[in-house]
Amino acid sequence: MRKRKMLRALMMLVCIFVLSACKKNVGTPEDNAVSDESKEEEIPKEEDDTYVFGFSGIDMENPYFITLESAIREVIEKEGFELITKDPASSPEDQEAQIKEMIEEGIDGIFLCPVDWEAITPALDALKEADVKIVNVDTQVKEMEYVDAYIGSNNVEAGYICGEDLIERCPEGGKVAILECPTQNSINDRITGFEEAIAKAQKGFEVVERVDTNGEFEKALGAAKEILEKHPDVSGIMCGNDQIAVGAKTAVNLAGLKTVVIYGVDGSPDIKKELKKADGQIAGTAAQSPINIGKTAAKTAIDMMNGEDYETEIFEEVFMINKDNVEMYGVDGWQ
Repeated sequence: MRKRKMLRALMMLVCIFVLSACKKNVGTPEDNAVSDESKEEEIPKEEDDTYVFGFSGIDMENPYFITLESAIREVIEKEGFELITKDPASSPEDQEAQIKEMIEEGIDGIFLCPVDWEAITPALDALKEADVKIVNVDTQVKEMEYVDAYIGSNNVEAGYICGEDLIERCPEGGKVAILECPTQNSINDRITGFEEAIAKAQKGFEVVERVDTNGEFEKALGAAKEILEKHPDVSGIMCGNDQIAVGAKTAVNLAGLKTVVIYGVDGSPDIKKELKKADGQIAGTAAQSPINIGKTAAKTAIDMMNGEDYETEIFEEVFMINKDNVEMYGVDGWQ
């Protein structure tokens, strides 16, 4: 009996302690004191903002895109941010898959040069769905409403100044071949500018062939060989970029032709070395600066992420490099 009473008393004490522990916060703050330590735990610790960016060029074996990526990386890493680079190697399918990989890796923004300006749209849609900022660089996508900013060269002007130079060199007109790449809008614009210029010549130029080379040396070499076999009297070859121009130059040399003039666009070290040769077939290159484009793109992206003002469209100037001024720009690197 005595043991039962003691057990009941013990049970009552346990119930009292449990009810006290479950007491709701009522009354004055003193009745419900909360430690300062618990309040501090509820406030998240502030950390410096850090961003992860992606870079997707067209082909990372192309010296132009290597230089462009390097210029972007220099600025991004100097600011303490991260840059993830993928190489689609001129494959639209690989580019889309790699962009989705970068989304999974947690990128906040991307520097994008589309392999195919139309086929890139599904990747753009995925980037917007993931709230990734898009800085379109060098060659425009077709659906520009997806893009937060565009930084590139004035590509129409690049082609135009090549056409003007051809008119000066060939005042009597002549036959012209065009080596292009319709999937890259930057090259489309260059060819448009070139055609606009030669259309104004007093003596006419006839475009006898135009071939899609996918922007690559090997395809340009094969296409130029076939063109020269059909039209050995061609006066000039307009090329969408410098890699294409080097392919055309090789074909002209193999054919033993001395009067054909060739134009490229980029201002690459390889083309500038050709311009230094006394008997070279390269007449000129409409030069752009991947270094300036890259640095401008990186600064634009950082301003965008930090909520600062930025320009949504920037066109860097282009200029002709030829035998007369190539020494000014040097041949060991990009301008």
